[in-house]
Amino acid sequence: MNAHDDLAEVDAIVARARVAQHAYEANGSQARYDLAAQAAAWAIMEPSRNRHLAELAVETTGLGNVPDKITKNHRKTLGLMRDIAGAKTYGVISDDNDTGITEIARPMGVIGAVVPSTNPAATPANNIINALKCGNAIVLSPSPKGVPACETLLNYVHAEFDKIGEDHDLVQMVPGTGSKEKTQRLLETTDLIVVTGSQNNVRRAYTSGTPALAVGAGNVTVIVDETCDLAEAARKITASKTFDNATSCSSENALVVVDEVYDAFVADLVKAGGAVVADDARIVAALWPDGHLNRAVIAQDADKMLRALGVENDVPAGTEFLVVETSGIGPEHPLSGEKLSRVAALYRATDFSDAVAIARAILEHQGAGHSIGLHSSREDRALQLGREIPTCRVIVNQAHCFATGGAFDNGMPFSLSMGCGSWGGNSIDDNLHWKHFLQTTKIVRQIPPREPALEDVFSDYWKVAGQ
Repeated sequence: MNAHDDLAEVDAIVARARVAQHAYEANGSQARYDLAAQAAAWAIMEPSRNRHLAELAVETTGLGNVPDKITKNHRKTLGLMRDIAGAKTYGVISDDNDTGITEIARPMGVIGAVVPSTNPAATPANNIINALKCGNAIVLSPSPKGVPACETLLNYVHAEFDKIGEDHDLVQMVPGTGSKEKTQRLLETTDLIVVTGSQNNVRRAYTSGTPALAVGAGNVTVIVDETCDLAEAARKITASKTFDNATSCSSENALVVVDEVYDAFVADLVKAGGAVVADDARIVAALWPDGHLNRAVIAQDADKMLRALGVENDVPAGTEFLVVETSGIGPEHPLSGEKLSRVAALYRATDFSDAVAIARAILEHQGAGHSIGLHSSREDRALQLGREIPTCRVIVNQAHCFATGGAFDNGMPFSLSMGCGSWGGNSIDDNLHWKHFLQTTKIVRQIPPREPALEDVFSDYWKVAGQ
């Protein structure tokens, strides 16, 4: 098939999605939207399907591990279903007598979603559920390696749709192996774009002319101060860093430890499964052999990662991840950036103020807006980070990758896409969730006038500046 035919095929898919969405909206109801969302959720959560999708994802992408993908597929979807349960996304959703405004929920239309190979089932499932809950159709554009898992997920969704008489055309994907041209066409012809993954795709989304929800790069930096439970912090960091072989954008990439507890924390980190490496040049050479991340290391199990880096005989048995002592930050120091592997950079800070400065420098280099972690017993330090660091989230005393995208023990919405605000070049600063897939029409009625006198507005100013 030539390029012209490829684009025509994308156009045809979007056209079918548009017809299906119009009918879905015209004959919609809250019960119908909820049932469709539940069907899509069960398509990935049914245990045998979940396992198959996890196995297929690891087999075809070579990223992550099966048990953790099963957990991710289940918990991310279950959490999302908890979040949207009872949410009003059809018809009148608010009616305020004081303002005279009635709000009516309206779909965005056809959603175009670009999804990464790191989570080729969980991320599209999340987008599908949110889209259906709000009355939309959705067309997915998976990464080339994510195509088999995405195709299988859609087959499962359509099988569930058959049980409830729903239209397959509400959930489709760009066929065959993806290409920049086909993805670009999808970006230009849908009503709303959702992009998770490649920052190149994010930039293309924001310049496509279509409203876009695209998220910034992760490079999570975590501060460990002298007031925290060091052993607990080490356990949480290890659990988070090793989950699904560090495929998550919320995986810890840099640890900044206050000098007073540095040695004690490192000892606890070793007990938890980390191995400390002092020769950062050796790791850099092995992790970026040609200036690009070594694919034999990216999102691999610990044993494969250690062999690929040539350190399998230099670390203790049972090592789960590497912690590389370093001090450099910036383009000439790749350890200060995202590593997509079971490798974290370790920085020693003289005190908490120095730790804040180091963390800020790391995030200004890469990962601004995404999130920062803090292990501390001082609430004022979390507030300080919230005021001083270019970040949308300060994750306190939690395993970072479990907490950032929503958890059952914090209040963040369940999501696999974290908005990074203006710091990360994004249009949103919160977790992508169902409200982003919805717009409203306002009925505006006349109410008694509420015009203030000049004195009501300017009296305080006049006291300072005069009239």
